[in-house]
Amino acid sequence: MNAILEMRSITKTFPGVKALRDVNLVVKQGEIHAICGENGAGKSTLMKVLSGVYPFGSYEGEIVYEGETRRFDRIADSEHVGIIIIHQELALVPLLSIAENIFLGNEPAKFGVINWSQAYNRAKALLKKVGLKEPPTALITNLGIGKQQLVEIAKALAKQVKLLILDEPTASLNEADSDALLKLLVEFRNQGITSILISHKLNELAKVADSITVLRDGTTVETIDCHSEKISEGRIIKSMVGREMSDRYPQRQPKIGETLFEIKKWRVEHPIHAGREVIKSVDLHVNRGEIVGIAGLMGAGRTELAMSVFGRAYGRNVRGEAFMDGAAIDISSIQKAVAVGVAYVTEDRKTLGLVLNEDIKNNVTLANLPAVAWRGVIDDAREQQVANRYRTSLKIRSSGIFQRALNLSGGNQQKVVLSKWLFAQPKVLILDEPTRGIDVGAKYEIYTIINELADAGKGVIMISSEMPELLGICDRIYVMNEGRFVDEMPAAGATQEKIMASIMREYGTVQ
Repeated sequence: MNAILEMRSITKTFPGVKALRDVNLVVKQGEIHAICGENGAGKSTLMKVLSGVYPFGSYEGEIVYEGETRRFDRIADSEHVGIIIIHQELALVPLLSIAENIFLGNEPAKFGVINWSQAYNRAKALLKKVGLKEPPTALITNLGIGKQQLVEIAKALAKQVKLLILDEPTASLNEADSDALLKLLVEFRNQGITSILISHKLNELAKVADSITVLRDGTTVETIDCHSEKISEGRIIKSMVGREMSDRYPQRQPKIGETLFEIKKWRVEHPIHAGREVIKSVDLHVNRGEIVGIAGLMGAGRTELAMSVFGRAYGRNVRGEAFMDGAAIDISSIQKAVAVGVAYVTEDRKTLGLVLNEDIKNNVTLANLPAVAWRGVIDDAREQQVANRYRTSLKIRSSGIFQRALNLSGGNQQKVVLSKWLFAQPKVLILDEPTRGIDVGAKYEIYTIINELADAGKGVIMISSEMPELLGICDRIYVMNEGRFVDEMPAAGATQEKIMASIMREYGTVQ
C-alpha cells in the first residue's frame, strides 16, 4: 500500500520548549492511522504543522503528500489538497443552521449570490452519508455534542476530504456516540478515505486502527502495525510511558468520617426556558474523606447540578438547602460558595477554567488573590513561590511558571486548573470530567491528587462519563437520569452493567 503522507524530521520549537524533535510519520493510503502519547508528547502540534496552522517556515523538516513536497502557509492551503482537520474544540457557529455551518466560507454561489436550494440539497446528501437525520435547517445549538461531531465530518466531506484528521473526536462523547463515530471512520476507510485519529481512549485505537504511531516527549517512539501483532491497551501504554502500568488506579484505604456537605431538595430551572426543570429535587451528601461519583449519560443533568451548586453558575430559580458541617450555608453566588469552601473544576478548561493568554503564575493564584497580597497589593515574590510549589507538586510540564496557559498541553492545562482551586483551600471539591482528553499517565497523577485530597479529610464529588474511572476511584456512586438521582450504590458492589441498568430503567428510588 502506497503512502499518502510522509512527515520527515519535523522539529517545532516554542519559546523555551522544543515541542517536536525529528518526528517521522508515514501514513498509508486508505488506512486509519492512530497517533497516541502522553499529554505534551506533541500529537496536536504535529497535526497543526501538517494542516498549516503552523505555517511553513515556523518548523524544520519536510512534508510529502501524494508524492509531492508541500509547503502549507495556512489552513486553506492544506484543505485545497484534501487535508481536513477537526479539532477537539469544534469550529461550529451555534446560532447558524447545519447547512450554513457545513458550507461556511465554502458556499455554493453564482455572481456572489448563495444558492440556498443547492446548499440544502447537498447538505441533505452529506448528512445521510454521516448518518445524521436532522434537517439541514436545524440550528447547531439544538444538537448534542455527538451530532455536532457528525456535522464537522459532513463539513469535511463537503471539502472533498482525502485525509481526515480527528483530534480527540470522542473525548466529549458517550459510549454509544463514540461507537457510531468509529464505525463511520471504518466506512470511510472502505471508501478509500484516509484518517488520522488522535485519542487517549486506547480501547478505541486497538479497535479500529490499522497502524499506531507513539510519540513521547516530542519524538517518535515507534509505529505499530496492528495487523501483524495483537494490540492491547497494556502494549500501547508501555510504549507511551516507557514502563508497565499494572494498575490504572492508585491504591487507597478510605478513612470516611461524618457528613461534610449536603444539599436537600435541590431544584433548578433552565436558564432560558422558564418553568422547565433541569434538576428535579436532588438530595446529595458527601462525607469527610469520601470520593462520591455521579454517573449518567450525557444530558442527564450532572454538569447542570454541579454548576448550580457552585454559586448558581447555571440555571434560574435555584431552590433547595445546602449545609456544611451540619450548618446551613449560602452558596447563592460564586464568591459566597468559594468563601464557605466549595470549589468547582469545570469540564471546559479552555473557556471557563483558565485565562489562556495569562501565564501559569497568574492562573494558579486567581481564585485566592488575598492569600498572595499585602494590604490589597499583589506580592509578586509570594505569587511566584506559590506557582512554583504547585508546578512542582502537580508535575506541570512547562518551561516555567511564566509560560502561557494557551501553550500547555491539555493535561497540563487541567493541572493548572486543579492548582487554582487547591490553592483556594476548599472543603469540598467538585470535579467535572477531570480527566477528559488526558493520557493514561497524567490520569494516574490526577487520581493520586484526588486520593490525597480525600486522605486530608476533604469531600470530593466527581462527575465522569467513563464508568471504569468512577468504579476505580470512588467510594460511593449516585446514578443520574433526566435531572434526578435514580440510584445510589457503594462503588465496591457496583458494576458498569448495574449502573447502566439503573440509567435505562424509567426511574428507581435512591436507596
